[in-house]
Amino acid sequence: MSVGFLAMWRKNLNMASIFKLCAVLVCVTACVINVTAATSSLDDEHRKLELLAKKNEWRSVVSTENGKISDVEIGDGFNRTYYLQHIEMDPNSLFLPVILHTDMTFYVHSGRGRVSWFDVDGETNGDKHKDKDKSQGMRIQRGDVYRFKPGTIFYIRSSLDDERRKLRIYAIFANSEGDLGVPVVWPYSGVRDLVLGFDKKVLQAAFQMPEEAVEEITSAKKPPQIVHAAQNSSSRTFWEVEAQFIEVFLGRNMYSLFEVNKKKKSTGVYNFFDGDRDVENCNGWSKAVSSEELPSLRGSNIGLFMVNLSKGAMMGPHWNPSATEIAIVLEGQGMVNIVCLGTGRKECNNTRFMVEEGYAFVVPRHHPMAQMAFNNGSFVFVGFTTRDKTNHPQFIAGKRSVLQTLQKQVLEVAFNASNSTVSRLLDPQNDSIILECVSCAEEEEKIMEEEIEKAREEERKRQEEERKKEEEEERKREEEAAKKREEERRKREEEEEKRKEEEEARRREEEKKKKEEEEAAKKREEEKRKREEEEKRKEEEEEERRREEEKKKKEEEDARKREEEKRRQEEEERERRRQEEAARKAEEARRREEEEMKRKKEEEARKREEEEEAAARKREEERERKREEEQARREEEAKKREEEEARRKEKERAQEEEARKREKEKAQEEEQRRQEEEQIQQEETRRQQEAAKEAEAARKAKEDEQAKQRKEQEEAEKREPEKAREEESRRQDEEQAQQEELKRQQAARRAREAEAKHREEEAGSAGKKKSEEEQKQEEIEYRPGGPGGEGRVL
Repeated sequence: MSVGFLAMWRKNLNMASIFKLCAVLVCVTACVINVTAATSSLDDEHRKLELLAKKNEWRSVVSTENGKISDVEIGDGFNRTYYLQHIEMDPNSLFLPVILHTDMTFYVHSGRGRVSWFDVDGETNGDKHKDKDKSQGMRIQRGDVYRFKPGTIFYIRSSLDDERRKLRIYAIFANSEGDLGVPVVWPYSGVRDLVLGFDKKVLQAAFQMPEEAVEEITSAKKPPQIVHAAQNSSSRTFWEVEAQFIEVFLGRNMYSLFEVNKKKKSTGVYNFFDGDRDVENCNGWSKAVSSEELPSLRGSNIGLFMVNLSKGAMMGPHWNPSATEIAIVLEGQGMVNIVCLGTGRKECNNTRFMVEEGYAFVVPRHHPMAQMAFNNGSFVFVGFTTRDKTNHPQFIAGKRSVLQTLQKQVLEVAFNASNSTVSRLLDPQNDSIILECVSCAEEEEKIMEEEIEKAREEERKRQEEERKKEEEEERKREEEAAKKREEERRKREEEEEKRKEEEEARRREEEKKKKEEEEAAKKREEEKRKREEEEKRKEEEEEERRREEEKKKKEEEDARKREEEKRRQEEEERERRRQEEAARKAEEARRREEEEMKRKKEEEARKREEEEEAAARKREEERERKREEEQARREEEAKKREEEEARRKEKERAQEEEARKREKEKAQEEEQRRQEEEQIQQEETRRQQEAAKEAEAARKAKEDEQAKQRKEQEEAEKREPEKAREEESRRQDEEQAQQEELKRQQAARRAREAEAKHREEEAGSAGKKKSEEEQKQEEIEYRPGGPGGEGRVL
């Protein structure tokens, strides 16, 4: 927008209107990105709000009287996390030497000091010159940035100045060049572990040192990572003695790495507060650093940036097409607004949060964002970026606005606005990146607090509903438990009565079963004898049948072999003809395939032209549909807010009425429960009396049954001699019947043997006749012909 246009708006619009304009610009970004095809498809299933790490969420890794180290892992909402460390050192302190296992890029937040390092692989972190001993060093101060590669050995010493300012460093660690994901291993290890991990004998042989000296260095207590730097140069500290051990492994010049007083070649760093800024106006300034300004970044896809917003200023709405930002707040407070590029799913919501000094936050690539400073102070943050390629932030407003690339007619339809309004929207302004936005941060904070309060209210309602549901379920469980106890008691009584009846019936059944078993034993013995005879007879018949089947199979096998030989000859002739036919068809198929490929290519070209035309029509329809949906959504939201307020008041009245009703129902249920208990006690007394009567009647019935059984037993003893005579007569009749049955079986077996012999003779005669007929048929089918002696199949 032009300067005049902004001046007119400042006069006519209040603070709320200005904020609404900024919010509209942020929301429009999603539509613009889709039109310019600058984004890729993102899966909302893995999207989580892990974009913010508060100051109290930094974990303490090292804490000593001379300094401390803390770290945090922060995500981008797409199952990818980044690892940051904050190193804080008191004046005149020493960060003991470590060897890097990962890539390290750092920013100096405050204080002064000196960093010395040694590249084991001989590289110089992008610098043109290097010392012959590969040892390098540089002084660092507030605003400096630098990068170390994996394998670098370095240490840091903080300076002692008059203000006694602490040296504070923020660093990000990466797996490899350009991959800022959380390292799979701890970022660095102390050089003490590098040397003293070997056995004492190995150290003694390698360093040519006496055993007492090796014992002294290996048994010494391990110092903390940050220690006080000794001022007395005549006395050698413990870490200097360790340097002698490393000298053997890394070269004779290694000891110079730890001589902090020795003058070394200074290596170039970049300072955010020196040189020109990318953008600077009355609202603030910003600067991005790449490998052109900082040579140590060469060979990586890592970048750095710093933004300093004045009071009531805003970093204009924009997005990064190919970079993710990991930022750390250095000074002041501010609001960050991130727009979610949703696909219509509920999980994707716009995000806004307030940040202050020590907070870290992430903005994923493709996500439109805006950072705003409060009216009472400036907002400063520094950050790291990941890039798959050169990143060019896309801004919505100003000279470089992506809206300038679209036709006015398209924007009129997209915004549902007049031509004059769209023209004003497209008028460029001088401050296109860092804009004045008074009270925008306060308004964003207010909206954020309203959203938080709304979420809390919804959570409270949900908990209240869950509590009511649990009370109702508890009451139902108690009622069901009471019913279950009553049912179980009734079942126990019925089971006890049934058990007594079953015992009596079982006793009678056992007596009856005993008699039946005696009779069954006799019967089984007789049946066994019959089965043995029947099995013997069947075995003889089976043997006879087996011999007949073997003979028949042999005849069939001979006939089958002759038939197979005949089929084989015919199959060979058919196979030869099939091969000739296949070769001819393959040639025809090849010609048809070439013609088909030519036709398909022409068809595909035509289809691509049609699809491109269809895609253009579809994009136009999609823009129109989104505009209509936005208008409907706004109307629906206003209507929902009114309905929700009415429902809330109605629900409060219903809750009060429900509470009075529950108290009344509880008193009635208590009185009903007392009456039911009295009724249960009376019923229990009545059942006990009835059970006593039933027991007396059962005892009398049992005595009568026993008297009856004794009488029946006496009568049975009297009938026993007569029964024995009848049994003997029946046994004789059965033996006679068995002898007659045996005679009939023998006669039948002799008849079957004669019949089988007769069938065998007939089969032999028929087989011989069949063989003769087959031989004659073969002679007819194959007749010799021609002087060559070849045959012809008819």
